[in-house]
Amino acid sequence: MKTKPLSIFVLALGLFILSSFTLHNNSTIKPFVVVLDAGHGGKDPGNTGNGYREADIALSIVLEIGKELEKLPDIKVIYTRKTDVFIDLWERAAIANRADADLFVSVHCDAFTNNAYGAGTFVLGLHANKRNMEVAKKENEVIFLEDNHEEKYAGYDPNSPESFIGLTLMQEEYLDQSIMLASLIQSNFTNKLQRKDRSVKQAGFIVLHQSYMPSVLVETGFLTNKKEGAYLNSKKGQKEMAKAIAEAIKSYKDNIQLATLDSKNPVITQEEIDNAIETTEEKIYKDVTFKVQLAASSKKLATKPYNFKGLKQISRSKEDGLYKYYYGETSNYNEIHLMKKFAREKGYSTCYIVAFKDGKKVKLSEVLKSEDK
Repeated sequence: MKTKPLSIFVLALGLFILSSFTLHNNSTIKPFVVVLDAGHGGKDPGNTGNGYREADIALSIVLEIGKELEKLPDIKVIYTRKTDVFIDLWERAAIANRADADLFVSVHCDAFTNNAYGAGTFVLGLHANKRNMEVAKKENEVIFLEDNHEEKYAGYDPNSPESFIGLTLMQEEYLDQSIMLASLIQSNFTNKLQRKDRSVKQAGFIVLHQSYMPSVLVETGFLTNKKEGAYLNSKKGQKEMAKAIAEAIKSYKDNIQLATLDSKNPVITQEEIDNAIETTEEKIYKDVTFKVQLAASSKKLATKPYNFKGLKQISRSKEDGLYKYYYGETSNYNEIHLMKKFAREKGYSTCYIVAFKDGKKVKLSEVLKSEDK
């Protein structure tokens, strides 16, 4: 095995900073603030498919999420509501903004035909299809129950497609982090709970537009589906969905905090990265391609270094209505790991490694558990 002086130095420094972070967490580190928003409430029951009440189910799930998160001393949970009361959409986001929250998570239940089922998670963006628009319209129409809604929302009309276009601008800088959280939630729904995957989508939700931090809206399932409605109305279903969301939030927090720690390491130059790659033992995964995901955006950018802080080897693909931007392409995991560190040094603090097999994304954890080739 060849020596890896840079890798050893970075690892040792990272462990030292991480241990310092753990020891002094309670006194020196701002708590990670999560605002949990139970959709609807009070005079707005939400959808009532099969006689269930969305507002009640969303609240039960949110309270269970909070119970899980409050077990951790470095997480502070704030609720937009803890009882059956009506809260304006504008005020829900304002609660998160005043708290300088790190995350905003809004929980809902869907309704469509009795055949539709499955869980989906939304981030703010233009609608990729008519169905996404209908989901957003349904959730946004609650503004008509609010006093002075014309003044609060500057003439916004939930029934007008043109009204959605301006919604995406404020959340654009948080889109990458929002998608990361949404993907973690969806992964837990599908892999741990075996719920039908309705994927991560974009749509113009007012409640997300008003927030100034990474934000997602979770549609936990369809109350109009007899089987799924009964599951979501049950204590078992509510606890399982809540745990899946809470675990995703914990994973997101850990990723973000580790990225912050990485940013405190000394700046690594491209030459040092190239030398480190050359002197690092190869760790090849046959038939797997690793890339570093830098960003996701509705904007189509040229894959030139000037658009990516000088980074080369940039590729772009369109997935679910979004452009994903990747750095690097290799079957050598040690190489891509170092490239991720370099990308973070360049300012992409939330970048992460993704894996592809036969041109399709696969779970990185499953690849790493497989036998090295």
